[in-house]
Order: sequence, then C-alpha cells, then structure tokens
Amino acid sequence: MSVVLITGSSTGIGRLTALTLARQGHQVYASMRSLTSPDGAATAAEFAGVENLHVVELDVTSQESANAAVRSVVDRAGRLDVVVNNAGHLYVGYVEAFTDDDLTHLIDVNAVGAHRVNRAALPYLREQRSGTLLYVGSTIIVTTPPFLGPYVASKAAFDALAVVTSYEASQFGIETTIVMPGAITRGTAHFPNASRATDTAVTAAYAALDPLVARNEEATASLVRPGIDPDPQGVADEIARVLALPRGEKPFRTVVDFTEAGVDHVMAFADLTREAFVHRLGFGETLRLQR
Repeated sequence: MSVVLITGSSTGIGRLTALTLARQGHQVYASMRSLTSPDGAATAAEFAGVENLHVVELDVTSQESANAAVRSVVDRAGRLDVVVNNAGHLYVGYVEAFTDDDLTHLIDVNAVGAHRVNRAALPYLREQRSGTLLYVGSTIIVTTPPFLGPYVASKAAFDALAVVTSYEASQFGIETTIVMPGAITRGTAHFPNASRATDTAVTAAYAALDPLVARNEEATASLVRPGIDPDPQGVADEIARVLALPRGEKPFRTVVDFTEAGVDHVMAFADLTREAFVHRLGFGETLRLQR
C-alpha cells in the first residue's frame, strides 16, 4: 500500500478520497489549509478515529507550508508515494468585475498551489525514482460555461502545468494521472463557498444578468439525467481505482462526468494531437515512464 498526501481534504472530493484510500489500507496524510477553521477542525475530528488516516496542515499558497507538510509526511512515514493535488476554490460572477488581484489570487490557489506542492514533493520522488502525481482537474477547461471565468482560467493553467511537469517527472520514474471531474453540485462545498468579484460597481452594471447567475447551480444540476447519481464519491472511487493499477499502467487522463458532456472524447483527441507533436519534436521519450 502507498503513502499518500492529499491536498484540500477538509471537504468534498478531498475528504472522500482520504476516507476511501485509508479504508483500503493506504497510509493517508490528509492535508488542509487550517486545522482550526470550522471545516478543518470538524474534518480533523472525524479523521481522528479512522485507521491509516492522519491530518497535516498545508496551505498551498505558501511554499514554506508545503515544504514543511511534505517533510512531516516523509519523517513520519519514511517515504512518499503519491501526491493528490486536489485543493481548489471557486469564483462565480462576471469576468470584468474580478480585479487583477482577484484573478491572481485564484490562479495562485488553484494552479500555483499545486506547483508549490510538487516542488516540495518531487525531490523525494526523484530520489526514489518512483511515485505518482495525481491531479484532480476539471472538465470545465473544455465546457467553459458562463459566469465562472476566473475558475476556468485557473483550472486550465492547473491542467497545463500538470501536462508539462509530466514530461520531466516521467524521466525519473514518476507517473502522472489527471482525473477530470465534471460539474458536481452536491456533496461538496464548491458552490456554497464560492467567492464573488470584489468590484461591486462593475457587478452592479451587469445586474440584468443576475437572474442567470442566480440559477447557475440549478442549471448545472439539471444536466444530470434521471437515474444517474452525481455523488462525488464516484470521483474518490476513480482515484482509488487508478492508484490500484500496476506501475506503468495508470492512465494519463480519466474523466468522471455525471453531466455526460463528451469531454472524454475531446481530451482523447487533444492528448493524441499533443503526443504526436512531442514525437515530431524528437522528445518522444518524455512520454514514456523511465524505470
């Protein structure tokens, strides 16, 4: 079984993944930004009674925090096998109303945050010449719905960083998988905890569109066909399935989309195009796991 570090474990997919993997026998280090926040404290108390499940504080906006968290895991477990980059936040509103600071902050959390965690973890993974970087991305980089502009941009940056990091990490025996959940409107705090644009004057100028924004979550939920259960546990189960696969057999990308938007077909073609281009460049070896 693996030693797994998960970011953003206080709620939603991160919390469910931590519980699922721990119950399967993995040594799980569930990290969250604060162990004293309401969500963090409640989840830490819940996890305290679960075998194989440990909590660690990790703020993805701080390299020092990421370094300390990874070092703590390695000191306690003796190694690190898997990093699940899951931490993220949602913004809802009109693109123009988000200031440059708003946009910069979200990209910092959702994209640069994973890069910080990777920078903390990769020295250990490179030294042991094995490990898995698993990213919880989003189908939103393809579907690009309205009123979520900064979030779309941040997840696109997150995905791109995961892809380009994979070329180099693979040469040290480190696997990459990007799990792309579709829109999930229940069982997570994504929509309830979403932030709004700070430029209220510009937001007011778009007031005619407020009814559309108000039914954003409802509209998203309506995309799920009757009989399909859009439970985020399905994403946790897919992560567990991927991690159970033998070394060298993990998929580069997998989609869990209860809205059935067809993103899996789009990404399959996009990845084939990308791989063909990398081969044409003469860098085909970066697409193969070196042992």
